[in-house]
Amino acid sequence: MTHPLAPIALEFAERSVRYVLIGVSGANFYGPAGQAVFTTNDFDLFFPPDPANLVLAWEACEQAKLDLWLGDEPLDRPRDRWLAERFVTQRALTRVTGPNELLIDLTLVMAGFGFEAVWAERREFRIEGVRVPTARLLHIVESKQAAGRPKDQLFLATHKDALEQLLKKPDLS
Repeated sequence: MTHPLAPIALEFAERSVRYVLIGVSGANFYGPAGQAVFTTNDFDLFFPPDPANLVLAWEACEQAKLDLWLGDEPLDRPRDRWLAERFVTQRALTRVTGPNELLIDLTLVMAGFGFEAVWAERREFRIEGVRVPTARLLHIVESKQAAGRPKDQLFLATHKDALEQLLKKPDLS
């Protein structure tokens, strides 16, 4: 597998983990032939506030030989329902690292959206034969606007024309 997200997408699929690819990496799937249009250093995966699903995601990451982090510390063990419940309550982020500087954020937050709304309107793209549920481009753009972070505002301003063109394509918003 050559796409950096492919191994974990496969592990998630095998465990029926619910997630949606969001952020700049999600927006890239809407480019011509799914090729990267926007530069990003990581993948952002949005999860429902479901402790059992989060435990499955952690197990999938371990199976894929990826490292799990909470801030600057390795994620504690046991990685069980009790710990996942604390993550859900606090909406804590799990950082996943792997070979070739792979960075994945497992997030329970998408500015302006709840998980079920994004899940209901997701699109599925394929990476090396594996389905990757991806947020609608319009949801990704609206979330970046809602977040209001300087890096999101810079992304939106820098890529305004490209995003507008992509959003005009039928069935891509």
